[in-house]
Amino acid sequence: MNKVLLCLALILVPFQVLAQDAVTEGDTLPRLAVEDVPDDTAVATRLRAILEALEFDGITVSVEAGVISLAGDVADPSISEKAESIAERLEGVVAVNNRLTASDDLANQINPAVDRFRSRVERLISRLPLLLLALAAFLAIVAAGFLVARMRFWDRISPNAFIAELYRQAFRVASGIVGIVVALDVVGAAALLGTILGAAGIIGLAIGFAVRDTVENFVASVMLSLRQPFRPNDLVEIEGDVGRVIRLTSRATILLSLDGNHIRIPNATVFKGKIVNYTQYPARRFMFDIGIDPDADLEATRSLAQATLKALPFVLDDPEELVWIENITESGAILRVTGWVDQTATGFAPARGDAIRLVKTAIEEAGVAIPDTTYRIRLEGAGMPTAPSEPPPRKAPVPQSPAASPEPSVHKSEEAALIPLVDAERQDHDDLLAKGAPRE
Repeated sequence: MNKVLLCLALILVPFQVLAQDAVTEGDTLPRLAVEDVPDDTAVATRLRAILEALEFDGITVSVEAGVISLAGDVADPSISEKAESIAERLEGVVAVNNRLTASDDLANQINPAVDRFRSRVERLISRLPLLLLALAAFLAIVAAGFLVARMRFWDRISPNAFIAELYRQAFRVASGIVGIVVALDVVGAAALLGTILGAAGIIGLAIGFAVRDTVENFVASVMLSLRQPFRPNDLVEIEGDVGRVIRLTSRATILLSLDGNHIRIPNATVFKGKIVNYTQYPARRFMFDIGIDPDADLEATRSLAQATLKALPFVLDDPEELVWIENITESGAILRVTGWVDQTATGFAPARGDAIRLVKTAIEEAGVAIPDTTYRIRLEGAGMPTAPSEPPPRKAPVPQSPAASPEPSVHKSEEAALIPLVDAERQDHDDLLAKGAPRE
């Protein structure tokens, strides 16, 4: 019998060892011995000390069998969460029963904010000398930048006054940025610079999209002030608008039309558009067409028109006047007449008008008819068709020497009459057109 029991014991021992090993492997959490558990009183004393150090007032702490009970009213719900988190981390705590409630008393809700504000004011006062030093450094750098920007050498390195002012403004902005960096470094807040620059970049991008047209006009004004395709009092045509240039501003080009009206054209339109400057060269060519009888001697009539044009005192000899046969139409031959005048001495429009009048008179006095291109319809009889009668034969007229024609009257240019008006308007205003700047 004893031998049987001994055999069973030897068989069961390995299974018992395996069972103990399995229990040990499955138990992953460390177990606290009963004799090492802190006393409830010690846990409560420790938690009260921590809450008192954190100035969490109005919280009652009780501990029983490792369970902490928190009770009372708090001004901020976040205090309740912080107190519960602290209690859970204490050694020997099994569970936390949080019965803290937010206080309905307005004074208790305001007091934490007042305390935080008071503490921040105290910190600000303690750092006031450092802040004053940072402010002094900022003001010194900005003042030095403004003094340098007021120096005259900017005008010497710039093509015109407008670009010089841009240089000055850019130097002022750069000095302001340097002052901010130095001030933040003095107070130990240089890390804020990246945030400030990032926010400024986003704001600048948004503003750039919002004022895109204004920025485009400003950039165009810079380019126009550098190239200067026209000067004050120049007679120009810009996108169909004709007038004398009054001034170029940072936004628009202002013209005085031939009717005496102000025309304000955005600089972006001027920079991208077609500009015709009639004043850049004194000599200007006028041109007109005149019809003559196709049966006339075309070469003799052409020579007559050219001789008449050459005799006019306001027509320049160089470049030479020209007359040629432009076309033959149903109504007659078309002569194209061209001549050059000096705009500084003769009005262009009056000179062209006198040339048309005198050439027409010379051709008619030579016996050459100028066809009438107007068609007239006349109905005769009761509507029955009549046999057409043979027209009498026409004799081709021969141009003769021109008779004495009225002397041409050279009038003052209507464009030149605007020059005193433009000069008067420019006296009280500055613009971006400088006399010494290079001209395009």
